Amino acid sequence: MSINKTALKPRKSPVQARSTATIEVLHEATIQVLLKEGIVKCNTTRIAERAGVSVGSIYQYYPNRDSLLAAVLQRHLDSVAEKIEELCLKYENTSIKTLISALVDEIILAKLSNPEESKALYAISGERGGLDLSKRMNDRMLAAVSNLLESASDIEFDDSRIIAEFVLGAIMGLIRRVLENQVTDKVEQVLESHLKLMVVAYLQQIGHIKN
Repeated sequence: MSINKTALKPRKSPVQARSTATIEVLHEATIQVLLKEGIVKCNTTRIAERAGVSVGSIYQYYPNRDSLLAAVLQRHLDSVAEKIEELCLKYENTSIKTLISALVDEIILAKLSNPEESKALYAISGERGGLDLSKRMNDRMLAAVSNLLESASDIEFDDSRIIAEFVLGAIMGLIRRVLENQVTDKVEQVLESHLKLMVVAYLQQIGHIKN
């Protein structure tokens, strides 16, 4: 589907506290409608009803439904990227086991603390400019994780950027399988511990011990 990127831009950004609160209500209502009724029935009328506002209130900020969906997705992706960036700065110059344990914990928390919201947003991530938004988030996370690996106190790598691709791919890929109900309950129960073991073993194998 070809998406007009201009049509996805909000009409205006919230400045006053009241406007910010309205935006927050609209975003939460959008997620609730997505969860309850799916993307086909997720329209501005349903969202307005759920938010307790008029449809006109939505159009003050967004030119159409897809613009609102894109804004909701961007908020989620920005939040995940910011959390990972902050964590990577916090755990610079620590051991591989320490930093990977923290990274896995943070990504699981960001994506699975509210799994229903994550599931709803995955449903729209392939459209409404979602691919571009996801790529920007991925680029931010890759840069942060690459720098984190580069700073590891005990192991060094020939190309931390490429290795960061595999680390994030393994973690995010398995988490997405959980969200899409493609794994058993038993796998979900050991997800955290097995991810840590797998990623640490990979890094220890491919890296070089620092002298």
